[in-house]
Amino acid sequence: MNSNKLYERYQRQMILKNFGEAGQHKLLQAKVLVIGAGGLGCPALQYLAAAGVGTIGIVDDDTVSLSNLHRQILFSVKDIGYNKAERAAAVLQQLNNEIKIIAFRERFTTQNALTIMEDFDIIIDGTDNFASQYLINDACVLMNKTLIYGAVSQYEGQVAVFNAHTLQASEPAVNYRDLFPNPPKENEVLNCAEAGVLGVLPGIIGSMQANETIKLITGIGRPLINYLLTYNALNNQLYEIKLTAQKETALSMPKNKDEFLATEYDWLCATEKNDYEINYAFFDGLLAAGNIDVIDVREADEVPAVNEFFCQRIPLNKIEENIFMIKSNTVVTVCQSGNRSLLAAKTLAGIFGTSKKIYSLQGGINGWMQQQTKELL
Repeated sequence: MNSNKLYERYQRQMILKNFGEAGQHKLLQAKVLVIGAGGLGCPALQYLAAAGVGTIGIVDDDTVSLSNLHRQILFSVKDIGYNKAERAAAVLQQLNNEIKIIAFRERFTTQNALTIMEDFDIIIDGTDNFASQYLINDACVLMNKTLIYGAVSQYEGQVAVFNAHTLQASEPAVNYRDLFPNPPKENEVLNCAEAGVLGVLPGIIGSMQANETIKLITGIGRPLINYLLTYNALNNQLYEIKLTAQKETALSMPKNKDEFLATEYDWLCATEKNDYEINYAFFDGLLAAGNIDVIDVREADEVPAVNEFFCQRIPLNKIEENIFMIKSNTVVTVCQSGNRSLLAAKTLAGIFGTSKKIYSLQGGINGWMQQQTKELL
C-alpha cells in the first residue's frame, strides 16, 4: 500500500497521540488468529480488519443459520447454509482488500491446533464451549502465544488477556486454567442456547477483544494482562478482578506436544454416555400414542412457551420434591436445548428405577420447534 493510500484509510487512528505511523505499521505486520466466527468473532474480526491488521486467520467449521443473525453481524440471510469462515473472509475482504485473510473451514482440534496457530502472533478465543476454551488455552501456553479471552451469557460478558508475559519478572503470566482450574461438565453451566444472550452483548465483548489486541500490538494503553474485566449490559457496570498464577495449574496441563495430542478435551467436559435421549420423531410418536407425562424443567419465566402439546412445568431444582405430579408410566423431560432435561431424566430414573420409562428430548424445545417449522415448509 502506498503511503498516501495508507494515510487516507487509517488517518483517524494514525493522528492519535502515541499511535502514529509506527503503530499502523505494527498492525499491518501483525498476524491474528480468530477461532470462531460467531457472536464474539464477528465484531472482533470486523474491527481488526478495519484497523489494518495485516494477516487475519479465521477458524470455523460451522454454517450460518437464521438464529445466528441477531448477534453475528457479518452475515445476512443470503449467507444461511454457507461456511462461516469463508463468508466472514469474503465480507472482510470487501471491507479491506489490502490485508490478507485466511479461512480455515475446519474444527479446531488437538490434531490441527498447533499447525494452524504456528504462524500467528495473537489468538482470539471466540468459541462458546468449555472444551474448546481449554484446548485453545493449553495450545497457547504450549506455543507461548498470547490469548485474548471473551465469554458472554444472558446480559453479562467477560474479557481477559492470558499468557502475556509482563515486564515484572516476579509476576508470571496467568492462563485460563488459573481462573477456571476444573472444567465443568457440559450440563453444569448453561450455554447461550439454554440461557439466552442479548444480541448486542457479544458485539460489545468482541469489540473489547479487538481493542485488547490492538493495544497489545501497538503498545498503547494498559491491556488486561492478568486481569478479568466483567461487563453487565443491564446497568453498564464494569469491574476488574486481579488474577494470579497458581502453582497447581501446571500440573493439570499437557507439558509437551505429545501430551497435548493425547488429551481428549471433549471428554474433559462431557457427561457419561446415556440411554435416555430420544429424537424428535420418537418423541412425536410418544405424543401421538398418549398416556405420557411431558415435564418441562425450565424456569417459570423461560420462553418460548409450549402450546403444541400439554406439559407440566417443574423446574430442574424442584424435580425431586414434585415427583408426586408424575403419574404416567412414560415420562419425557424437556428444556431449551436438551441439557437440563437430560439431568432431570437421570434424576427421575434414579428415583423410579424400572417402574417408569424415562426419556429426555434431545435438542430440546428449540430444536423440536425448528423441526416442526421445516416440516411445514
